[in-house]
Formats: sequence, C-alpha cells, structure tokens
Amino acid sequence: MSGATLNIDKGRLIGVGVGPGDPELLTLKAFRAIQAADVICYLENESGQSQALEIASEALKDPIKTQQYLGVRFAMSRERVAANAAYDKAIMQIQEELEQGKTVAFLCEGDPLFFGSFTYLLERLDSQFASQVIPGIPAFVAATAELQLPLTVLKQSFAVITGRHSDAKIKTALLEHDAIVIMKAGIERPRLIALLKETNRFDDANYLEYVSRDQQKVIRDLNQLDNVAGPYFSLFVITREELTA
Repeated sequence: MSGATLNIDKGRLIGVGVGPGDPELLTLKAFRAIQAADVICYLENESGQSQALEIASEALKDPIKTQQYLGVRFAMSRERVAANAAYDKAIMQIQEELEQGKTVAFLCEGDPLFFGSFTYLLERLDSQFASQVIPGIPAFVAATAELQLPLTVLKQSFAVITGRHSDAKIKTALLEHDAIVIMKAGIERPRLIALLKETNRFDDANYLEYVSRDQQKVIRDLNQLDNVAGPYFSLFVITREELTA
C-alpha cells in the first residue's frame, strides 16, 4: 500500500465472507452488504463459474440498487506467478471502481482472511481507499457442526494446517496437538492417510468433502476412504476421544 491519505469521498472495498457453501449460513450482515454494494466481485474458474457467487445468489435476487458484476478469472494452482498476476489485474479493476466512489463487495468462500483470496487483494489495496471485512463461517466450523463433534474442550490444544505442508510439519502437528484440522486435503489425501497411520491418529480422523453443500460427503471411518486424490474442497478433522482435565 502507498502512504496516501484516506479519501472518504472514494469508494470502499468490502471482503464479504459467504460461508462454506450452504446459502443459509450467510450472515445477515453479509447478506445486507451484498444487497447494498454497487459492484459484486468474485473469483471464477476458467469456465466462468463462481462458487462464491452461487452461495450468495439469494442476496443477489433483490439488490437495493443496480449492480455491476466483476469476475476475476482464476485457476486453482500452486503456481503463484499466474495467481499474483490475477490479483494484480483484479486490484487495478477494483480500484477503478473505487475511484468512482463505488462500494465493491468481494465475495469470499468461508472467511475472507482464513486462507482467503481477499488477503492478497487487501495487501495490494492503495491506502487512500477504505476497506472492511465481514467475517464468514469457515468450512472446518461447519464440518464440526455436521459431525456434532466438539473440536476442543477444557485444556485441549488445537491447530489448523494444510495438506501443502511438509511431512515433518504435519507429523509434528498430529503428535503435539489434541485436535487438528487439515485443510486443502484433497490432492494430498494418500500422503495424509499415510501420515495419520504413522502417527497413530488414523482412528481419530474424520474426512469431509464439500462441507454444507449439496454434494457433501462425510466419512467417519477412514477404512472406507479410497486412498486416492480427492477434490480441493476437502478436509480432515482429527480429535482425541479422551478429555483433558
């Protein structure tokens, strides 16, 4: 960001968390912000589809004003060069709208600042523009609700990691913490299953895909889980049965 003074006459960028997938998990504050925005911005895949936009569809049916749509074409990849180029292009387009005094709502699956793409836009935003974040329900919270499983109690420790971490880092988390959530587990599923077995946490684990969505899949017994790569929107929830006094 630059060191420019905030100009209150210019627009505002709002990172809106739309939750894990079920439109009914959209908060009232998020719903109202989406309805009131001048510009609806969102990530879309190479086919032009946006899951965040689909989740927010109810809020978009009856907007307070005429709205523009701004899709940011983004391919899911570990290659950061293309991702950074997409964010650079997106923030330029967003700031053009902000210059005109418009409010831009950037729709984020889950929570905007929890493994969220909004993080990368916010760090690129020129400081002359105002910003706001409306939190959303992250997938792992919806997952524990679906499982009806307490994530942590009393003195139990908790960690969130991703399947992209090294074997050593994942094993350390599994050995040191009572409860662990492994996000972005799909492509790494066979490796993660092996690490769960190696650390004797296999029987403590639950696996979920597309949490709260129509195609949701829940597997409590990992012996029933195919040892192959799964979808991007998947996670493991690992907890100990015994309580720590």
